[in-house]
Amino acid sequence: MTAAPAPIALDPLARDNAAEGALLRAAGPVVPVVLPGGVAAWAVTRHAEARDLLTDARLVKDAGHWAAYQRGEVPKTWPLIGLAVPGPSMVTTDGAEHRRLRALVAQAFTPRRVELMRPRVAEITDALLDALAAGEPVVDLKSAFAFPLPMTVICSLLGVPESDHGLLRDLYERFFGTKPDPEGIQATVAGLNAFVNGLVAQRRSEPGEDLASVLLAADTEGGALTDAEAAATLRVIIAAGHETTVNLIGNAVRALLAHPDQLELVRSGKVSWDAVVEESLRWTPPTSNFLFRFAAESIAVGGVVIPAGEPVLVSYNAIGRDPLQHGVTAELFDITRDPSRHLSFGHGPHVCPGSPLARLEAGIALPALFERFPSLSLEVPDAELRPSPSLVVNSLLELPVRLW
Repeated sequence: MTAAPAPIALDPLARDNAAEGALLRAAGPVVPVVLPGGVAAWAVTRHAEARDLLTDARLVKDAGHWAAYQRGEVPKTWPLIGLAVPGPSMVTTDGAEHRRLRALVAQAFTPRRVELMRPRVAEITDALLDALAAGEPVVDLKSAFAFPLPMTVICSLLGVPESDHGLLRDLYERFFGTKPDPEGIQATVAGLNAFVNGLVAQRRSEPGEDLASVLLAADTEGGALTDAEAAATLRVIIAAGHETTVNLIGNAVRALLAHPDQLELVRSGKVSWDAVVEESLRWTPPTSNFLFRFAAESIAVGGVVIPAGEPVLVSYNAIGRDPLQHGVTAELFDITRDPSRHLSFGHGPHVCPGSPLARLEAGIALPALFERFPSLSLEVPDAELRPSPSLVVNSLLELPVRLW
């Protein structure tokens, strides 16, 4: 084993995710990092080590193994506490309990069931494009298209009315943010909990045909969901069901507009839109860093030792452009590259169950958008686009474009 490199402080404002990913990767496959508030962790930065660690049973999701948190050194007002220590769901459990909770969610997102949603996704896409065509030539594409599409889809599945979509967007944007705001993060977590607790209570008393009702009525070998499990599961479904796709669509549009040669390849039919989706996921992953797994025992990996009790994050910013996996052109956006599996939806037992839906939505939205608006262009120079201040989501605050 070699001595670990000096810790790298992660930028809470996410001003240059690509550069930060490169810095982390250059420091080693597993490197110590410092998060906002002085919280120490380890970042996995390369594809091979990430693939191994994501299936390593010594890394667990139970925050009871997080020594610093158990000692009271990480306050409940830490901006990312809701992500690091969320409620009891498939995200925070391992083994049989994880399989029980995941099985309920996975039923809704099998490839067959997702494919059956294609007409509804296309219908929502067309309606949003019609609204854009009837409006002004310059719009924020994130607010007007990339956000409402997946939010409408996931909320339709759960039976959540459109009147709540704006509230959910505001809550989740604050939830994923990393600006120091102790009172704000507590209010945000409380707001999310109040929403999902209310949804659980409503569906308990008045069940319907929606996914939320189905989840509450389902029974597994380990029993039905408790109210706490149901609330935490719904919070995960809403977050994963919209945030990833919002970022995937926005990042793909940005990448294509910044690479007109690549856009021409897909428009000409020489390359598929599926290839655009996969390259966008690799090159600008929707999730920057995934928090946390915890070392249940000391783990030797990548020439260093992760001590027992310390948290580990997966840096998809770094992993997506790992030249050991993607070759010497890993830093380039290239939709013609030979397919090579990326990890942007995770790997192993906790791989994202909603990935088929995200791929379906992006695969419908992107070609429809560029077909409807063939002159689509950025309204400001690419360098002036502002990133969302988050260590977790790889997104823009807005995506101003000119439609015609």
